[in-house]
Amino acid sequence: MASRPNTPRSRGRPRKKDGNSADSKLQSVDRALMVFKLLSEEVKATLNVISATADLPFSTTHRILETLRSRSMVYFDEADQTWSVGVEAFRIGQGYARRMNFLDVGREAMRALTDRTGETSNIAVFENREVIHVSQIETEAPIRAFVPPGSRSHLHASGIGKALLAHMKRQFVLDQIASMELPGYTLNTLTRVDVLIDELEVTYERGWAIDDEERYLGMRCIAAPIFNEFEEAVAGISISGPTTRFTDDRIEALAAHVQESADMITHQSGGRRPRKEQRG
Repeated sequence: MASRPNTPRSRGRPRKKDGNSADSKLQSVDRALMVFKLLSEEVKATLNVISATADLPFSTTHRILETLRSRSMVYFDEADQTWSVGVEAFRIGQGYARRMNFLDVGREAMRALTDRTGETSNIAVFENREVIHVSQIETEAPIRAFVPPGSRSHLHASGIGKALLAHMKRQFVLDQIASMELPGYTLNTLTRVDVLIDELEVTYERGWAIDDEERYLGMRCIAAPIFNEFEEAVAGISISGPTTRFTDDRIEALAAHVQESADMITHQSGGRRPRKEQRG
């Protein structure tokens, strides 16, 4: 009988077993991660609250927390008898932050967005009262919008600019607008402060912005904000193209794709979308 070749096994994981993948889960680890996740969402909580929320026995929850505390993953406050996330959890989380940021995630999201919509996608950031374009995936369509990385745009005449302004603190936005020039590029450019403020309110409520031939005649842009771990709008993703393709009946569907991409980048880069009632 021929012998099997002695092929070394990968060191990354053990040989797979047949059957349901759920069988391979370690229940104790799964419970510990569930408790840790709940605690991170609560900020701080008593043992009773954690146990009830996790639907675990009191004694099991306590053993899990004590184990996590031994590794500095959670912290126990003797004074008020509450548990909270520990400093070691922050250090471990930084490993993900070092590996992944919104630009890394953004390239894949932009490719997918361009594939779904057939339009050029962009990512830009806010700096010194301007939008700086940092990444672009071009469409193969014959008529396209091209904005090379490093290009700067005025906030008031940019889809991403308006998406970012709409999700920043109100007083900060008012201060920014008060010190900004609002040049008119086309008849559609919003050059009046009161009109721009009204547009930002609409943008905030629906979650996405539109540049409706405000920078270039015949071109439209739809954008949505990307948030960091502090729930701050730090970048935006957009698609741009001619009005012949960005017709009124397509705007809502295109905007949904852009919002989905922005939310994906936010989530996968460790960011969090703020609750609307938190806006100051």
